[in-house]
Amino acid sequence: MKKDIHPSDYRQVVFQDEAADFAFLTRSTAQSKETIKWKDGNEYPLVKVHISSASHPFYTGEQKVLDIEGRVDKFKARAAAAEAKKANLQNKAKKQAAEAIKKDSKRTK
Repeated sequence: MKKDIHPSDYRQVVFQDEAADFAFLTRSTAQSKETIKWKDGNEYPLVKVHISSASHPFYTGEQKVLDIEGRVDKFKARAAAAEAKKANLQNKAKKQAAEAIKKDSKRTK
């Protein structure tokens, strides 16, 4: 195993979500010049974040569901159109092959 590749300055740090007025204490190597007095009476480095689980739409249940059905219908329509185009090209190739055979048979007679 390689030596000295992992950080050695883990310490308790408070992360504060500015949007939701939510903070949590965890271990991190994140650097900060600010400090905050935590609930236990100790002072810890403070890292301010713009979004966390307290304010993210996915975790708060405010996430908007987009028009998924419309997307699926558009995809199915494109797939059907591609299949029809493929079938038309195959039919055209068969007709051209049949015409080529007819021309060759006329030439040989």
